[in-house]
Amino acid sequence: MISELSQVLESLDLPADWVGLRAVKEAVDIRRVRDGLPQRNGKSTSAGVMVEVLVNGQIGYSATNSFQAASIKAAAALAYQQALAASQWAIYPLTTAQRPKVVGEYCSPFLKPFDALTPGDINQVLVRLCDTLNVSDRIVQTNAMAIANETDSWFVSSNGSEVYQRFLLLETHFGATAQDGAIVQQRSNNGYLAHSYQGGWELFPDANLWNRARQVGEQAIELLTAEECPTTATTLLLAPDQMMLQIHESVGHPLELDRILGDERNYAGGSFVKPSDFGQLSYGSKLMNITFDPTVEGEFASYRFDDIGTPATREYLIQEGVLQRGLGSLESQARMGVDGVACARASSWNRPPIDRMANLNLEPGTDSWQDMIGDVEHGVYMEANRSWSIDDRRYKFQFGCEYAKLIENGQVTKTLRNPNYRGTTPEFWHRLVKVGDRSTWEIYGTPYCGKGEPNQAIRVGHGSPVCAFENVEVFGGGA
Repeated sequence: MISELSQVLESLDLPADWVGLRAVKEAVDIRRVRDGLPQRNGKSTSAGVMVEVLVNGQIGYSATNSFQAASIKAAAALAYQQALAASQWAIYPLTTAQRPKVVGEYCSPFLKPFDALTPGDINQVLVRLCDTLNVSDRIVQTNAMAIANETDSWFVSSNGSEVYQRFLLLETHFGATAQDGAIVQQRSNNGYLAHSYQGGWELFPDANLWNRARQVGEQAIELLTAEECPTTATTLLLAPDQMMLQIHESVGHPLELDRILGDERNYAGGSFVKPSDFGQLSYGSKLMNITFDPTVEGEFASYRFDDIGTPATREYLIQEGVLQRGLGSLESQARMGVDGVACARASSWNRPPIDRMANLNLEPGTDSWQDMIGDVEHGVYMEANRSWSIDDRRYKFQFGCEYAKLIENGQVTKTLRNPNYRGTTPEFWHRLVKVGDRSTWEIYGTPYCGKGEPNQAIRVGHGSPVCAFENVEVFGGGA
């Protein structure tokens, strides 16, 4: 495909400063079972080419669902006219410095390719999961899902870029709903589709799958008779599966440079962060170390190059609590004059790349689990996100979890239901008092980070240890 795209590129007759072609083929297999009965068994494919053209300092975009040379040339002509028209209302003049030459390849690590299991094999696993979740007659619904995605991407440009990347993406989920009269509780495997990784069927089923499914069902029943989470200000411990959302909403989105520049204000909102904050703002306590790292093997949003060809590197966004750089592509970095990362990403062939999260991780600390709870006189430990709300500046938030435990005098005691907590972003992160060590660190992902007009739902990954925050407002479902 690289040679075919390069031939089309060479045949273009456009007085452009730069042209880029990004071809994408995607195949998605979805298997879903509810209460032991198949609900969906399907495969979808998508393919096309995105064309970017730089003219008079402005970039125009067009796309085609055909790999034929004539269709790509027609799309290039449209992109050229778009860039030419947009240059009359230029906000910032871009140059080829924002589209450097790159050459290389990337492939997701895997052991068992997706054709190693038949649809029947997969459905058998999902049906067995539903059966295993059904631990009591008070379980009123069970569900299980597996989504396998194979994506190939080729990128060439008029200044010599040649990049091929192949992604094998696996998303899995299972959960149970329990009911006793008017009380209804849900429990899932660390949250909806939180088990999203790069790799093959070696990731699912794993050795602990059936024990974990039984535990999820049992915890759904356990929640029916659990006490309500108390309303109090206390020490809050968050599991890695909830830290995923905390990092995503209160660190990832507010650090996107296009939000700070105002590009996203009409749809996804802005940010409380100002351009002058980089290198200065005390975002959290000195225990807070957040990295942007698409180089982690197997994490859901790993890659070698972003969608405009920028090489991916591990970078600190926040180091010892101080804001260092933003989630901004080469374009946004040039416009704002601050350091960013390789994060120009598009959800498909018919979307232009914009500033997006990828793998955003909270680095491990030094405390073991026992160290985390040992000196807590009163606290609440929460797992797995159930609900979330955050304002359009990513400042005030309120999050709810599926499952909680009370901590009393250094010991985990009662189960609590309907646990929630609230806060404001900088104040909350300044309350970070303990960060778990590598033994408490876990990676999760989500395929549904939404942003942009038209909307782009994209995959992201988040790794974190268990974390402890002091004097946080928690409350139950009746508060």
